[in-house]
Parts: sequence; C-alpha cells; structure tokens
Amino acid sequence: MQPLRGVTVVSLEQAIAAPYASRHLADLGARVIKVERPGTGDFARAYDSRTRGLSSHFVWVNRNKESLTLDFKDPGGRDALRRLLSGADVFIQNLAPGAAARAGFGAAELRAAQPSLIVCDISGYGSPGPYRTMKAYDLMVQSEAGLLSVTGDGEDMAKVGVSVSDIAAGMYAYSSVLAALLERGRTGDGTHIDVSMLEATVEWMGFPLYYSYGGAEQPVRAGAAHATIYPYGPFTAGDGKVVMMSIQNEREWRGFCESFLRQPGLADRPEFATNADRNEHRDSLAAVISNRFAELTSTEAMDALAAVPVAHARVNSMAEVWDHPQLAARGRWHEVGTPAGPVPSMALPGMVAGEPRMDPVPELGQHTRAILGELGLTADDIDALVAKGAA
Repeated sequence: MQPLRGVTVVSLEQAIAAPYASRHLADLGARVIKVERPGTGDFARAYDSRTRGLSSHFVWVNRNKESLTLDFKDPGGRDALRRLLSGADVFIQNLAPGAAARAGFGAAELRAAQPSLIVCDISGYGSPGPYRTMKAYDLMVQSEAGLLSVTGDGEDMAKVGVSVSDIAAGMYAYSSVLAALLERGRTGDGTHIDVSMLEATVEWMGFPLYYSYGGAEQPVRAGAAHATIYPYGPFTAGDGKVVMMSIQNEREWRGFCESFLRQPGLADRPEFATNADRNEHRDSLAAVISNRFAELTSTEAMDALAAVPVAHARVNSMAEVWDHPQLAARGRWHEVGTPAGPVPSMALPGMVAGEPRMDPVPELGQHTRAILGELGLTADDIDALVAKGAA
C-alpha cells in the first residue's frame, strides 16, 4: 500500500526532524528528493559510524530517498532548486531559523508563485516569538518543554534516551502534510505548515501539565517508576533481573494481592484502597512487593503476574530488541540497502498489506546528475555546477 505514489517531496533537511517526516512520506510511496550540501551533505551522516561504518541516525531516517547535492546560495544551484520545486507537491525544510526565507525559499514567496505547493517548515520554536532565532537541538527543547523536570530520579534529571522532540516534530509534520494533501485534493490549494519542536513536545507533556494545573505541585521524578500510579515500574526478582509491572485499576489490584502477593487482606487496607492512597504510601507498599519478588526468579515472577493477569515486561537490551519474538512473529523486519551493504529495517508501523517499500539509503549526491538532467540541464551545465562546488 503506497497511497502517495505520484507525490513529489523536496526536502531541504538535516539531522532528524525533517528527515524523519520525509522518510514516512517516502515509505508511503512519495518520491522524496533530499537536497544536501555538496561535499559534506546532511551533517547527520557523520554523527557516528556504528552501522556498517555508516551513521546509525542517518541509516534510520533516510531509506527510500534520492540524494541531490546542491548549493542553493549559488545562482545556478538556486535556479535548479526553483525548477525542482516547480514540479513538486510538498516542500519541507528544517534549516537554521530564517535561512530558507533569506535564500528566497520562504513559504510566502513560494506559495505566491505556486499556490498548490504545500510548504512545511520545521524549527525549534516557530515564528514569530522571542525564541524564533534560537538554535534548537533535541536536548535544548526537552529542557524548555519541561520534560527534564519530570524525567530522571529524585534530584537527578535525565534526558529521554531517544531524540523525542525531533521525533515528535517529525510526526506532526508527517501527519500535517498528509492532511494538507487531502485538503488540496478537495480545493486544489496548498498551504503553509509551521511545526515547532517545542509545541510538539509540549503537546506530549499533557499529563504533567494538567496534573500541575493552577499551580499544583508537579509530578516528581520517579526514575523508571510512574510518578503518580503505584505499583507501576521496576521490581528486582531473586535472580537479580528486573521485571516491569503495572496495576491500572482496582480489579487488577485485588487480583494482584490475592494471586501474586498471597495477601488478599492487603487490598482492603485503607492506606492501599485507591491508587491515590497507594501512591501516597508507596514506600511501605514497596517493601511488601519487593519482598515477594525476591522470593521468585524473574521467570517465575512473570509467570505469576501473567496468571493474575497484570501487565508485565522484560527490560530488554538493544540486542534483545533485534531478536524480539513478537517482531519476528509479525514479520516486521525487512532488508534495506545502504552504501555499505544491506541492513535490517523495520516496516512502517501499521502497514501490514503487501511488501513495504525498502529502497536503499542513498550515497551523498547519488542522484544529482539524473535529477538535474530531468530538470533540463545539459551534461555541460551539470559539469559546470560540479566544477564550482555547487552540485
């Protein structure tokens, strides 16, 4: 299922947010032309060399794309980009704040010339506003959005272990472009989409924001446990392995006391009667639960939790995720080519019909000559751009 076949996306993209959005569009069949700096390309290409000598970040978010190297500050490069956009349906960019507009590729200018074009700007903080020119990397936005104030343990803050603000912005850009394509199908008009990493992350902060509404105390940092639901988090079994578990309602709590803890009377004690009570008295309850876990191996504990039943999970390493039996059973791993050879790649979540699109991760500038030729440039024109470092 590739419903975006026939849609052309041009993306002036770097790092994660915009490449993540455009890769999802490419997975659905869109032709995505990734415009990169001649010589160096997307700086995420050099983040690390952990995947067959290539950057793990880059391999993750750049399958199914074509790489065009172009210096749009050069008159010839700028003209080539304008030609490319004249045949595009969607333009995505996440350059430094204001950079695209200064080069003549701002949303207002582009859409005045091409009303059907969908322009999606992704930035750290959006414009206007006092933060509009600030540089924004994932950790900076996690901080500004309040995420670090609730993540960590006690006084020790911790960033989320993935680029969550980039991913959030990428997902809102992706869904907004899909919505804009639907709207254009009805009206013929494109639109301007303006996604900020800050707003995307704050949207995901809804629970702690409303929990602390009106000046109320905000959730405490609770490590791997839940800040306001208990028991919900890690417990160490007798073999030293950690088991995650969660109680979500009073029926589960009563079953947990009877079947797992073997203390049915615990469910009727007033200090543990509701989740709010259990959360308030979590220290004393933790001692009871921890003692029971210590009597069991991790396998025995998980079997006993399954028998209640209550939610439980292993704490997997990356190696264990690669070999996760559920992903294998659902056939989610496929193979994608890279300049260094094939690597596993997970199919787009939600798509289960047919084979997923798995076109290779491109080499820097791999498609430059072919794309410029499509735009009507002659071999001599292209050679001239390459000679002066503009392509």
